[in-house]
Amino acid sequence: MTAAIVLVLRRDLLVALRRKGDALNVLIFFVIVASLFPLGTGAEPGQLRAIAAGVIWVGALLAALLSLPRLFAADLADGTLEQMVVSAQPLPAVVVAKIAAHWLTTGLPLALIAPLLGLQYGLPGDALLVLLGAVLLGTPVLSLIGAAGAALTLGVRGAAVLTGLLVLPLFVPALVFGAGAVTASLSGIAPGPHLSLLGALLAVSLPLGLWATCAALRVALD
Repeated sequence: MTAAIVLVLRRDLLVALRRKGDALNVLIFFVIVASLFPLGTGAEPGQLRAIAAGVIWVGALLAALLSLPRLFAADLADGTLEQMVVSAQPLPAVVVAKIAAHWLTTGLPLALIAPLLGLQYGLPGDALLVLLGAVLLGTPVLSLIGAAGAALTLGVRGAAVLTGLLVLPLFVPALVFGAGAVTASLSGIAPGPHLSLLGALLAVSLPLGLWATCAALRVALD
Protein backbone atom coordinates (compact mmCIF):
# COMPACT_ATOMS: atom_id res chain seq x y z
CA MET A 1 0.00 0.00 0.00
CA THR A 2 2.87 2.36 0.80
CA ALA A 3 4.45 1.63 -2.58
CA ALA A 4 1.16 2.41 -4.33
CA ILE A 5 0.86 5.73 -2.48
CA VAL A 6 4.42 6.70 -3.42
CA LEU A 7 3.93 5.79 -7.09
CA VAL A 8 0.65 7.66 -7.52
CA LEU A 9 1.90 10.63 -5.53
CA ARG A 10 5.06 10.84 -7.64
CA ARG A 11 3.04 10.61 -10.84
CA ASP A 12 0.61 13.35 -9.81
CA LEU A 13 3.40 15.66 -8.71
CA LEU A 14 5.18 15.17 -12.04
CA VAL A 15 1.95 15.95 -13.88
CA ALA A 16 1.51 19.07 -11.74
CA LEU A 17 5.04 20.20 -12.59
CA ARG A 18 4.20 19.90 -16.29
CA ARG A 19 1.05 21.96 -15.73
CA LYS A 20 2.44 24.73 -13.57
CA GLY A 21 -0.20 27.10 -14.89
CA ASP A 22 -2.99 25.32 -13.01
CA ALA A 23 -1.36 25.75 -9.61
CA LEU A 24 -0.21 29.27 -10.49
CA ASN A 25 -3.76 30.29 -11.40
CA VAL A 26 -4.97 29.20 -7.96
CA LEU A 27 -2.27 31.24 -6.21
CA ILE A 28 -2.90 34.30 -8.37
CA PHE A 29 -6.62 34.07 -7.64
CA PHE A 30 -5.89 33.87 -3.90
CA VAL A 31 -3.56 36.87 -4.00
CA ILE A 32 -6.01 38.95 -6.03
CA VAL A 33 -8.96 38.19 -3.75
CA ALA A 34 -6.99 38.95 -0.58
CA SER A 35 -5.39 42.08 -2.04
CA LEU A 36 -8.55 43.73 -3.37
CA PHE A 37 -10.30 43.96 -0.01
CA PRO A 38 -7.94 46.59 1.49
CA LEU A 39 -8.52 48.72 -1.60
CA GLY A 40 -12.28 48.42 -1.29
CA THR A 41 -12.63 48.86 2.47
CA GLY A 42 -10.07 51.59 3.06
CA ALA A 43 -6.70 51.63 4.79
CA GLU A 44 -7.79 52.16 8.40
CA PRO A 45 -5.45 49.80 10.35
CA GLY A 46 -7.96 48.63 12.94
CA GLN A 47 -10.56 47.80 10.33
CA LEU A 48 -8.05 45.91 8.20
CA ARG A 49 -6.88 43.81 11.15
CA ALA A 50 -10.49 43.03 12.06
CA ILE A 51 -11.34 41.62 8.63
CA ALA A 52 -7.95 40.05 7.84
CA ALA A 53 -8.62 36.51 9.09
CA GLY A 54 -12.01 36.21 7.42
CA VAL A 55 -10.85 37.63 4.09
CA ILE A 56 -7.74 35.45 3.86
CA TRP A 57 -9.66 32.32 4.84
CA VAL A 58 -12.46 33.00 2.37
CA GLY A 59 -9.84 33.57 -0.33
CA ALA A 60 -8.10 30.29 0.52
CA LEU A 61 -11.42 28.46 0.54
CA LEU A 62 -12.44 29.78 -2.88
CA ALA A 63 -8.98 29.13 -4.31
CA ALA A 64 -9.10 25.52 -3.09
CA LEU A 65 -12.57 25.19 -4.62
CA LEU A 66 -11.22 26.49 -7.92
CA SER A 67 -8.64 23.69 -8.01
CA LEU A 68 -11.03 20.77 -7.33
CA PRO A 69 -12.22 20.06 -10.92
CA ARG A 70 -8.71 18.99 -11.94
CA LEU A 71 -8.42 16.46 -9.11
CA PHE A 72 -9.97 13.53 -11.02
CA ALA A 73 -11.32 14.93 -14.29
CA ALA A 74 -8.12 14.65 -16.36
CA ASP A 75 -7.51 11.06 -15.24
CA LEU A 76 -11.12 10.19 -16.06
CA ALA A 77 -10.83 11.69 -19.54
CA ASP A 78 -7.75 9.67 -20.53
CA GLY A 79 -8.83 6.42 -18.83
CA THR A 80 -6.11 6.51 -16.16
CA LEU A 81 -8.58 6.71 -13.30
CA GLU A 82 -10.46 3.63 -14.41
CA GLN A 83 -7.22 1.67 -14.65
CA MET A 84 -6.28 2.78 -11.14
CA VAL A 85 -9.62 1.68 -9.73
CA VAL A 86 -9.55 -1.80 -11.33
CA SER A 87 -5.83 -2.38 -10.72
CA ALA A 88 -4.34 -4.42 -7.89
CA GLN A 89 -3.48 -1.21 -6.06
CA PRO A 90 -5.80 -0.56 -3.09
CA LEU A 91 -8.21 2.24 -4.01
CA PRO A 92 -7.72 4.01 -0.63
CA ALA A 93 -4.00 4.22 -1.39
CA VAL A 94 -4.71 5.82 -4.76
CA VAL A 95 -7.11 8.30 -3.19
CA VAL A 96 -4.70 9.19 -0.36
CA ALA A 97 -1.93 9.84 -2.88
CA LYS A 98 -4.12 12.02 -5.11
CA ILE A 99 -5.42 14.06 -2.17
CA ALA A 100 -1.88 14.46 -0.84
CA ALA A 101 -0.68 15.65 -4.26
CA HIS A 102 -3.58 18.10 -4.41
CA TRP A 103 -2.66 19.52 -1.00
CA LEU A 104 1.05 19.74 -1.81
CA THR A 105 0.35 21.66 -5.04
CA THR A 106 -2.55 23.78 -3.75
CA GLY A 107 -3.02 23.80 0.03
CA LEU A 108 0.65 24.07 1.01
CA PRO A 109 1.39 27.03 -1.32
CA LEU A 110 -1.76 28.77 -0.04
CA ALA A 111 -0.60 28.25 3.55
CA LEU A 112 2.90 29.56 2.83
CA ILE A 113 1.68 32.70 1.09
CA ALA A 114 -1.09 33.48 3.63
CA PRO A 115 1.24 35.17 6.18
CA LEU A 116 2.65 37.39 3.42
CA LEU A 117 -0.86 38.49 2.57
CA GLY A 118 -1.51 39.02 6.27
CA LEU A 119 1.24 41.65 6.33
CA GLN A 120 -0.78 43.99 4.14
CA TYR A 121 -3.54 43.87 6.77
CA GLY A 122 -1.11 44.89 9.49
CA LEU A 123 -1.28 41.59 11.40
CA PRO A 124 1.36 41.30 14.15
CA GLY A 125 3.92 38.52 14.19
CA ASP A 126 2.12 36.22 16.62
CA ALA A 127 -1.11 36.47 14.62
CA LEU A 128 0.80 35.66 11.42
CA LEU A 129 2.17 32.49 13.04
CA VAL A 130 -1.34 31.50 14.16
CA LEU A 131 -2.61 32.19 10.63
CA LEU A 132 0.09 29.95 9.16
CA GLY A 133 -0.70 27.14 11.60
CA ALA A 134 -4.44 27.44 11.04
CA VAL A 135 -4.14 27.34 7.26
CA LEU A 136 -1.73 24.40 7.45
CA LEU A 137 -4.31 22.52 9.53
CA GLY A 138 -7.32 23.67 7.56
CA THR A 139 -6.28 23.20 3.94
CA PRO A 140 -5.99 19.38 4.26
CA VAL A 141 -9.60 19.42 5.46
CA LEU A 142 -10.55 21.35 2.31
CA SER A 143 -8.70 18.82 0.15
CA LEU A 144 -10.33 15.82 1.86
CA ILE A 145 -13.87 17.20 1.72
CA GLY A 146 -13.33 18.63 -1.74
CA ALA A 147 -12.09 15.30 -3.09
CA ALA A 148 -15.33 13.64 -2.01
CA GLY A 149 -17.33 16.38 -3.72
CA ALA A 150 -15.24 16.18 -6.89
CA ALA A 151 -15.70 12.39 -7.00
CA LEU A 152 -19.46 12.66 -6.49
CA THR A 153 -19.82 15.00 -9.49
CA LEU A 154 -17.32 13.21 -11.71
CA GLY A 155 -18.47 13.17 -15.32
CA VAL A 156 -21.56 15.28 -14.59
CA ARG A 157 -22.33 18.32 -16.73
CA GLY A 158 -21.58 21.49 -14.79
CA ALA A 159 -19.51 19.50 -12.30
CA ALA A 160 -17.54 22.53 -11.07
CA VAL A 161 -20.68 24.43 -10.02
CA LEU A 162 -22.26 21.34 -8.50
CA THR A 163 -19.10 20.53 -6.56
CA GLY A 164 -19.12 24.02 -5.09
CA LEU A 165 -22.75 23.68 -4.00
CA LEU A 166 -21.97 20.35 -2.33
CA VAL A 167 -18.79 21.18 -0.47
CA LEU A 168 -19.11 24.87 0.43
CA PRO A 169 -21.43 24.19 3.41
CA LEU A 170 -18.98 21.54 4.62
CA PHE A 171 -16.09 24.01 4.37
CA VAL A 172 -17.75 26.39 6.83
CA PRO A 173 -16.43 24.77 10.08
CA ALA A 174 -12.84 25.02 8.84
CA LEU A 175 -13.46 28.66 7.92
CA VAL A 176 -14.98 29.45 11.33
CA PHE A 177 -12.30 27.72 13.41
CA GLY A 178 -9.41 28.95 11.25
CA ALA A 179 -10.50 32.58 11.21
CA GLY A 180 -11.47 32.33 14.87
CA ALA A 181 -7.95 31.31 15.86
CA VAL A 182 -6.46 34.44 14.28
CA THR A 183 -9.18 36.68 15.72
CA ALA A 184 -8.60 35.22 19.18
CA SER A 185 -4.88 35.89 18.88
CA LEU A 186 -5.57 39.52 17.92
CA SER A 187 -7.85 39.87 20.95
CA GLY A 188 -5.22 38.54 23.34
CA ILE A 189 -7.03 35.22 23.81
CA ALA A 190 -5.20 31.91 23.46
CA PRO A 191 -5.88 30.47 19.98
CA GLY A 192 -5.29 26.92 21.19
CA PRO A 193 -8.96 25.87 21.45
CA HIS A 194 -9.68 26.97 17.88
CA LEU A 195 -6.60 25.18 16.57
CA SER A 196 -7.54 22.07 18.56
CA LEU A 197 -11.01 22.09 17.01
CA LEU A 198 -9.41 22.51 13.59
CA GLY A 199 -7.15 19.53 14.31
CA ALA A 200 -10.14 17.48 15.45
CA LEU A 201 -11.94 18.41 12.24
CA LEU A 202 -8.94 17.15 10.27
CA ALA A 203 -8.90 13.89 12.26
CA VAL A 204 -12.59 13.34 11.47
CA SER A 205 -12.30 14.40 7.83
CA LEU A 206 -9.45 12.00 7.09
CA PRO A 207 -11.30 8.67 7.41
CA LEU A 208 -14.70 10.03 6.35
CA GLY A 209 -13.29 11.90 3.37
CA LEU A 210 -11.34 8.88 2.15
CA TRP A 211 -14.33 6.57 2.56
CA ALA A 212 -16.70 8.96 0.77
CA THR A 213 -14.26 9.58 -2.08
CA CYS A 214 -13.61 5.86 -2.65
CA ALA A 215 -17.34 5.10 -2.61
CA ALA A 216 -18.10 7.96 -5.00
CA LEU A 217 -15.38 6.88 -7.43
CA ARG A 218 -16.71 3.33 -7.52
CA VAL A 219 -20.21 4.63 -8.24
CA ALA A 220 -18.98 7.07 -10.92
CA LEU A 221 -17.01 4.35 -12.74
CA ASP A 222 -19.56 1.56 -12.28
